[in-house]
Amino acid sequence: MIDHETTRLARLVALLTLLQTKRTLTATELAQRFSVSTRTIYRDIRTLEQAGVPVVTQEGKGYSIMDGYRLPPVMFTREEAIALLTAEKLAAGLTDGPTAQLTGTAMDKLRSALRRTDRDHLETLSPNIQVLGAVSLPGRPNAYQQLVTAITSQQVVRLLYSAADADEPTLRDVEPIGLYLNQQWHVVAYCRLRQAFRNFRLDRIKSLAISQETFTARPESLQQYWANEANRRGKEKAVIRFQPMGVWVESVQRLHDTKHQYGWVHDQALPDGQLEMTFFIGSLPYLAAWLLPYAGAVTVLEPPGLQQELGKLAERAHHFFATPTRV
Repeated sequence: MIDHETTRLARLVALLTLLQTKRTLTATELAQRFSVSTRTIYRDIRTLEQAGVPVVTQEGKGYSIMDGYRLPPVMFTREEAIALLTAEKLAAGLTDGPTAQLTGTAMDKLRSALRRTDRDHLETLSPNIQVLGAVSLPGRPNAYQQLVTAITSQQVVRLLYSAADADEPTLRDVEPIGLYLNQQWHVVAYCRLRQAFRNFRLDRIKSLAISQETFTARPESLQQYWANEANRRGKEKAVIRFQPMGVWVESVQRLHDTKHQYGWVHDQALPDGQLEMTFFIGSLPYLAAWLLPYAGAVTVLEPPGLQQELGKLAERAHHFFATPTRV
């Protein structure tokens, strides 16, 4: 009985915290979140109301908390604090200066709410968590936080952008809809110059300014953008087989970290330990350039053209690097 009541109390506290962080939640959403029945959620809501919590019930929409109601500061567990410390490290290493500063300020507030023993534990642990390979480059604008602001407020952004296939940077007015990290940060936005959605790498943005002009929200999402791109481009199926991981274990992480850039759609682990990957790719030379470093560990099952592209690259590399340099 004690365990049941303890679980229910923990769920009530978590339910109240969740209601304070979101505008409106349905009973079904809450039941799925806490792995209970909707009837249990109805009972929990009544319990909160009886305790004086101003729960607002919107017929057909769900539950919310009256504006202005706040709980006293919540005590974090040590594990939750460590998870947030990790998030602080990621923000510092993988976003930009303003975002890192904001995250650090938030963490200072968190530390002030921790018990002294937990604060000391975080201070001891902090040097042992590092994020290497930061994506921010010297001389680049602090684009990430500005783009987050523009997406939230639906403001038009003016970019001076250096595309990979252009000799000179171009000025673009864009309507950003989302950011994602894949080796580098990217922003997907409707480009008024091209009259279409485009994918911009943040490290290629020379300058950035948020205008006062707002734009009407578009129905497109990041997921829809990627799906449309896959349908727009002509794709060719490629099936690759890799030797068992023990043979090339040092490259496994890099393989999985980068495969999404090359049209990866499916993995299949084979009984003999080999890994079979399926791709749909619009450029065989592009895929071949990625696969070449795995020479000796990769077999091309299809298409034959991919094997030919790998052969061309290998021959070119051998001719360039293995031929003695004449003085």
